[in-house]
This record gives sequence, structure tokens and C-alpha cells, in this order.
Amino acid sequence: MAENEDDGGDKEIVASAKGGKLKLIIMIVAVLGVLGVGAVTWFMFFSHGGAEEKHAEEKVAAKPPSFVEVPDMLVNLVTGPGERVQYLKVKLLLEVKEEKHIEAIKPSLPRVTDIFQTYLRELRPSDINGSAGLFRLKEELTRRVNAAVAPSQVSAVLFKEIVVQ
Repeated sequence: MAENEDDGGDKEIVASAKGGKLKLIIMIVAVLGVLGVGAVTWFMFFSHGGAEEKHAEEKVAAKPPSFVEVPDMLVNLVTGPGERVQYLKVKLLLEVKEEKHIEAIKPSLPRVTDIFQTYLRELRPSDINGSAGLFRLKEELTRRVNAAVAPSQVSAVLFKEIVVQ
């Protein structure tokens, strides 16, 4: 019987040693998992702070846009028969990102003026009614000027003055 007791004790020691090793491995994996999650969190939220500051400095150091003035335009709008004639007077600026594009655009200004006048003469007073109408007008003029001055690029068409009479 003594032999049976010794065999059982040895099995318990071996089993407890295996259980202790298993617990140790689980604890090591858990610690490494927590460290991994912490490292990923740090890289996601804190390591890009320096990069954001660099981008902010680059934005501050960016050159301000340049502007090209388009000659004033006065066009009559399309009206129905028997309606009074309405006129549209606009003063426009073209916004370009770099000053070097101004010299490329200036020789094309007569073409730009022609394209703008041709388009503006087709408008009805209802087409430019409200802010949505002016936004559509601005977008259409930007699209047309970019086609006229390609390969140079105009960022936006800005209204200095717009009057409908």
C-alpha cells in the first residue's frame, strides 16, 4: 500500500508542476497581450502628434493664393416675351494656387471673357436666384475657365460684385 501512496503522490507533484507551468505560460501570454495592446494604442494616438505638428507648420508656411481680375461684364438675361429685360453685372476674380500661373492665364483672358459672356447670356433670372443658384453659377464658371486655360488650373471663381437689375 505504501507503494500505491507514493505513486499517487508522484502523480500529484507531476500534475501540479504541469499545472504551474500552464499557469505561468497563461500569465506570460496575458502580460504580452496587454503590452501589445498598450503599444498599439500608443502608436495610434500619440506617435502621430509630431507628424500633425509638422503638417500644421507646412500649412502655415504654404503660400497664399494669388488672384487674377477678370474685366467687368454686363449681359442681358434671357426673359420671356413681354417681360422686362433684366441685366446681370458681375465683377470676378480667378483664384490660382501659385503666382506663376498668373502669367500663363493672362494671355487667355480674352478667351475666358468670351466663354463667360456666352454662358451668362444664356441664363434666366431664375437660374441665379438665391445662394444655390450663385453656387451653381460659380461652379460652372470654374469648370469653364479651367477648360479655357488648361494646363494651368484655377482653384475658384470669386464674385467681387454681382447685380441683377
